[in-house]
Amino acid sequence: MLEPSNNEELPVIPGKRYFTIGEVSDLCAVKPHVLRYWEQEFPQLKPVKRRGNRRYYQRQDVIMIRQIRSLLYNQGYTIGGARLQLTGDKAKDDGSQSQQLLKQMIGELEDVLEVLKA
Repeated sequence: MLEPSNNEELPVIPGKRYFTIGEVSDLCAVKPHVLRYWEQEFPQLKPVKRRGNRRYYQRQDVIMIRQIRSLLYNQGYTIGGARLQLTGDKAKDDGSQSQQLLKQMIGELEDVLEVLKA
């Protein structure tokens, strides 16, 4: 079963330092067990583990998960193909992470604008 296919449907990443696996699951529209599996498959994904082996993801982890999700669900890559995309030279030029950051910044600026208008 495929997850929702549009990145546009994903919520803006809140301005927090750490996110729980449940929060990341909601932000990326991916079930927690899938996130745990992707940690084994993608070396770039290394959430901080604290007491009781609880995972805490940072903003760059959330962006990486969204990029992995896009490669697998939207662009049709296999796990191996997505891994190659992320580790190859193309990953450095890949606009998908830049687009995600840009979208995040626009969302944050719109929030600031709303505060200033009030």
